[in-house]
Amino acid sequence: MSKIVVFGAGGRAGVRVVAEAAGRGHEVTAVVRDPGKYAGVFPEPGASGAGSPTGRVRVVAGDVTDPAGVAEVAAGHDAAVQVAARLDMSSEEFYTAAARALVGGLGKAGVSRLVAVGIGSLLEVSPGVRLVDTPDFPAEARAFSLGHAAELEVFEGSGLDWVVLAPPPVFLDESASRTGRYRIGGGEVPALEPAFSFADLGVAVVDEVERPRHHRVQVAVSY
Repeated sequence: MSKIVVFGAGGRAGVRVVAEAAGRGHEVTAVVRDPGKYAGVFPEPGASGAGSPTGRVRVVAGDVTDPAGVAEVAAGHDAAVQVAARLDMSSEEFYTAAARALVGGLGKAGVSRLVAVGIGSLLEVSPGVRLVDTPDFPAEARAFSLGHAAELEVFEGSGLDWVVLAPPPVFLDESASRTGRYRIGGGEVPALEPAFSFADLGVAVVDEVERPRHHRVQVAVSY
């Protein structure tokens, strides 16, 4: 089994990634800003019931924009997952800082594989035309999307073995149960229905950790 460090583990995607990884027996380090807020959130090893997690989850405080902190918490791990977000600063500022810290920190820690969750608005609606660049795309959503674009630019200039999984550019289903089913597309916006679930996004992320199939590219993930 692998040791996986998850940055942004307390978010809607992060909680599902941690649960999926632990359920497969991996050792997971869940990085959050304030561990005290997450008592009872993450799966406990040996819990009863079908599909119970068997891996160990360790919750630690960390800042994904701090290269030294990234290096410290990532040391000894086999792969990293980036699902962190911040709403108290501009998207471009946050994602640029996070990407640079991940590149530097993971490199120092000797962790080469990074799986990140991106945003579907950076996928194309026609050759060479991203959804975010279409005339009627909302300005506020565009600013947030361009933060992810800045993140991609940093990854592309790095030596990491990274992949960005971009779900459909709509709200994901928070309540849907895990099906284990998903499809990886190319760089085009996928079908928006049925609504993709956070649980199956977690499946796709952990699959790319266990069996890396996509390298140094952004791809769509959907049903």
